[in-house]
Amino acid sequence: MQPLLRIGHAEREAAVRELGEHYAAGRLDAAEYEERTSAAYAARTAEDLEPIFADLPREQPTVALRAPAATVAVPAGHDPDAPYGRDPVTGRPYSDRIKVIAALLQLFLPFGTGRFYTGHTGIAIAQLVLVAFGVGVVWSFIDGIVLLAGDPTDPEGRPLRP
Repeated sequence: MQPLLRIGHAEREAAVRELGEHYAAGRLDAAEYEERTSAAYAARTAEDLEPIFADLPREQPTVALRAPAATVAVPAGHDPDAPYGRDPVTGRPYSDRIKVIAALLQLFLPFGTGRFYTGHTGIAIAQLVLVAFGVGVVWSFIDGIVLLAGDPTDPEGRPLRP
């Protein structure tokens, strides 16, 4: 003998939806609909649902239909590998970091801040250490101009967003 399989909330909801269709078609009156709906919500196994539909026509001989799976609408042209778009010249996906922000951080906070932002911690630490000798400030300033005028990338090689 096979053990009775328990049903979940989705199966109970499917049974209630099917009862609603029978009620709308006039096969059940309000009292029968309420009684059978209560029984459907109280059902624990698929066998508990069978008597509820014994005298009703069913397209599907199974106990209850699963609720349709929720689908997520994906916008047209969305590329999951490039959530921030692609560089039109190289086709590489853009980084999550922004070029102008990196350059402005590097120019106005000349302690390697822009390089920390882009993820190049080695360069950023070198600039921070060299600030004590005065060289780091000049290097950071020139690096900020290079970031703004050039094609900087993040540590994964993705170009920074314009």
